[in-house]
Amino acid sequence: MTDRDAAKLRARLRPPELPGHDTGDPVAAAVIRGLTRSWPRRAAVKKSEPDLDALFEPARDDFPDTLLPFHTHPRYLALDEPARARLRAWGWIAYNKNVIDIEQYVVNPGFGLITSDVFGLAPPDTVVVGVMQAMVDEQYHTLMHQNANALTRRGRGWALPDAVLPACRTLRAHRAELQRAVDPRHAALVQLAFTTVAETSISAYLALFTGDETVQPVNRATVAVHRRDELCHATLTGELFTTVFTELDAADRELLFDALAAGVDAFTGGDMTTWAAIVAHEQVPGGRELIADTAAATAHQPVVQDCSAIRRLCASVGAGDTFDAHRARRGRS
Repeated sequence: MTDRDAAKLRARLRPPELPGHDTGDPVAAAVIRGLTRSWPRRAAVKKSEPDLDALFEPARDDFPDTLLPFHTHPRYLALDEPARARLRAWGWIAYNKNVIDIEQYVVNPGFGLITSDVFGLAPPDTVVVGVMQAMVDEQYHTLMHQNANALTRRGRGWALPDAVLPACRTLRAHRAELQRAVDPRHAALVQLAFTTVAETSISAYLALFTGDETVQPVNRATVAVHRRDELCHATLTGELFTTVFTELDAADRELLFDALAAGVDAFTGGDMTTWAAIVAHEQVPGGRELIADTAAATAHQPVVQDCSAIRRLCASVGAGDTFDAHRARRGRS
């Protein structure tokens, strides 16, 4: 990849600004009322489903070559086109599996903290309804991405089994942080932090895909529809974070910022563990060398380059510098 290509890719990975929202009265914020009223018009789950098989174009790539972390490595370039095509298909399968893992095991459990009122906030019906609508959205997003994987398997006639893939990097980090939690309160703060990071940053992850017109139109459309919903979820999540944050004491805030820093590191980083599993399954010649070289070359190159959305959210509650300090501390550890 040239320097110019790298610059273009970095620009595409920057998440959009968080939509404007009222932080003066976060629990009863007008924005949440607006989101709940607009749900029937805007949410993907409320739209009619297209015939995906009719949209599949076998001549198109399933995944952008430039998003394969080893796409310039000699071992990859030496493969014939059918082998490279299988790896691109695997890239799409793994991309969707990553989204599914995050929605199912990180985001929805985090939203569940609000509906079950773990933090004792007694949220009004407006907030509970908004969160439940978002949870329905996330379930539908999971279905969308699972359908996309099923379409790829049918269209290509390849098994590409999910069982080959480990849990995604974000989910592995989420589980590790929960295991380190000293009590249920700490665990709840970890869940809140990872949900906040995911929902304010996932649009940048989804944007990895939407700008490349060389890939399957149905794949790009799946991601674009999901991303539209997530821009609204970012507003809701920001309100929930602000509401909880204002009720926390100093010790809880420290735990929350530790978990936010861990979440950002996990969410923005690449996942060579998943690619190692794929390359081994495909028995790529020189696969170990391919993975080792790529891991070394990309160790300090996050996939999602910009975490400014979560930083702005922390700054909005007067804690931007605290967030920066916790991230720097993780970088030194």
